[in-house]
Amino acid sequence: MKVSDPRTFGRVAVVMGGNSAEREVSLNSGAGVLRALCQRGVDAHPVDGIPALLDALRAGHFARVFNVLHGRGGEDGVLQGALCALGVPYTGSGVLGSALGMDKIRCKQVWQTLKLPTPRYATVDARHPADIDAILKAVGLPLIVKPVHEGSTVGITRVHQAEALAAGIAAARVHDRDILIEQLIVGDEYTVGILGRQALPSIRIVPAQGFYDYQAKYRANDTQYLCPGLTGAAETEIQALALAAFDAIGGSGWGRVDVMRDADAGLWLLEVNTAPGMTDHSLVPKAAAEIGIDYPELCWRILEQSLDEVQP
Repeated sequence: MKVSDPRTFGRVAVVMGGNSAEREVSLNSGAGVLRALCQRGVDAHPVDGIPALLDALRAGHFARVFNVLHGRGGEDGVLQGALCALGVPYTGSGVLGSALGMDKIRCKQVWQTLKLPTPRYATVDARHPADIDAILKAVGLPLIVKPVHEGSTVGITRVHQAEALAAGIAAARVHDRDILIEQLIVGDEYTVGILGRQALPSIRIVPAQGFYDYQAKYRANDTQYLCPGLTGAAETEIQALALAAFDAIGGSGWGRVDVMRDADAGLWLLEVNTAPGMTDHSLVPKAAAEIGIDYPELCWRILEQSLDEVQP
């Protein structure tokens, strides 16, 4: 730990909720973080959404911000830019890392440039009609359709037959004008938490049925989480890849990198989360617990990172 006295942090705003599609998850994450910090003696208080937070900061009510505002606004560089302009320290990645992490297309472009493994893909935007034949030729089946700027599997469709692609695109367009259509990697799903400069133990995610959707993430009690997900050299490899992927987009502080492992043991980067969930179903707390960092300690260590200089 960098500090042991909770007074070092001053008055802390735990910003949560907001108006993104991930509001419910964010409120649950924020409640957990708030409770943990208060248990450790931190003078922490809840704030719902960016407008209320900025009003409170301009009035001088808080010294720093613990950000668990998931999704648009809180995880895409918007909040980070405002806090930088106000000179208020905060947890998590800065403007660049947050913006790239939230934009699935730009994130993949950075990884491709650095020759980090990520599935092949095509894009659809609101300016052009979707060319179904061209997409199928470029990506192949099976594939997965994702809104570019959403998290928590919001608006995602898995497509196994060509005639289902148009419906998948329409479902994603409910949430975003920009859509990522990505090769569906068949294999095991993993995630690797990042805390400071440390990759936490990987977690293999085994949903009871179907795939790891919103229901399996936040509501089901039969999803299995195997931690560590791998052992030996394979575990070292996935941790190194996750940290390299996080560094590539300018991520800092803490986060989570999602990875697939195919039948040939090849690793494929899916996406980065720069403000991951902190609910009782969430993955970073599970990985931290594996190495002896309980939930309150994890929250403390994340908050400690705001004592460093404000992220660019």
